[in-house]
Order: sequence, then C-alpha cells, then structure tokens
Amino acid sequence: MIRVVVVDDEPMVCAHLRTILGSAEDIEVVDEAHDGAAAVEAVLRHRPDVVLMDLRMPGVDGLTAIERINTFAERPSVVALTTFDADKYVLRALRAGATGFLVKSTPPEDLIGLVRVAADGHTVLSPDAARRLVSASAGDHAVKDRARTLLDRLTEREVEVLACLGEGMSNARIGARLHLSEATVKGYVSRMLVKLDCENRTQAGLLAHDAGLVGRGDRAR
Repeated sequence: MIRVVVVDDEPMVCAHLRTILGSAEDIEVVDEAHDGAAAVEAVLRHRPDVVLMDLRMPGVDGLTAIERINTFAERPSVVALTTFDADKYVLRALRAGATGFLVKSTPPEDLIGLVRVAADGHTVLSPDAARRLVSASAGDHAVKDRARTLLDRLTEREVEVLACLGEGMSNARIGARLHLSEATVKGYVSRMLVKLDCENRTQAGLLAHDAGLVGRGDRAR
C-alpha cells in the first residue's frame, strides 16, 4: 500500500483528495493536516510514502513544512499542491526539496497515477511546467551563474544525463537515449546528486534548466 498524508487548510479539499485516493486499491490516506506544523507531526507519526502539501496556509506554511520534512533521515516524497502552475512559490518548494507539484484541478485518474509515480521516487513535474517555472525567475542571474559553475563538477556524460533529467525522463528513457543500462544511469544520477548538492532528481532537473541545458541541441558543456 502507498501511504499518503494530505495537507490543506481547506477541510473540503482534504476530503475531496481523500475520496479520490481512497478509490484506488493500492493507496491509503493515513492522515490529513490543515497547517504545516500538523503536517510535520503527521509525517513523524505515520511515516507516509507520499505527502500532498498545500503551499499557502496560515500559520506554518507548506514551504516551511517541506524544509523541515527534508531534514528527516527517512523522507517521504513531498508533492506541492497549487492552484496554478506558474506560481513562484512552487519553484521555492521544489528548491526546498519537494519532488514535484500538482495543480488542484488535476483530474482524479491523473491524480492517482501521479501519486503512484511519486511513491516510486520519480519526479512529478512535466518539462513544460519546469520551463514555465524557471522562466518566471529568468532574471535571477545569480541562480544561472551558480548552476553553470556547478556543471564544472560533472563529466561530459554526467552533463548529458543531467540534461535528460531536466526533460523529466525516467532512468529507462535516459538509458535508451544514451545507450546505457538502467543500473548505469542510476549510478550516474546518484553521483551527480552528491556532486551538485541536490536532494533529489527534481532539484537536479531544475538546475539543468537554470544552466540552460534543456531545449538546446548541444547538451555538452
């Protein structure tokens, strides 16, 4: 079973999400919380696989809760919930450790599928959404410069893998594109996360966008 905690300051939203996810045989909503502090407590209490986290809440907000959860030794996949996908607050959440985001209007069948994707440790973030989010902070030259400097830590092959992460690819798809086994890709990704000081694939993918690796033909440095 995939254990899920739902967090939103609107009880009706929590009830809606609980109903949708509860219809799946392999998903169990183990708790719900209505602010960030309660969300952190719920994670400590239930050790869920996935947390659906509203970002804009009174008191302790979702961003603060994500930052706290990200310090835990055993961390669930935290997926940010938002009402519109160009929200700069979402970008902050992703940089803080969220593995992706969902808009609250996501169709029920897609929501269930994406929770399964998050539970498997994959990014819940479309390439188009990533481009929009990074474009929203396009004027931040310090972020771009930092990203390009970090690329110097990587080998040429690792840069190619990083560019694929920026496109939202799974290990299998990266392997097919670069003619590598999934195990080899997994090894590259693990080493890259350490070299880049990234907590997860989502942060590495955003860094690829920041550095300008995504959307260009030549992915070499």
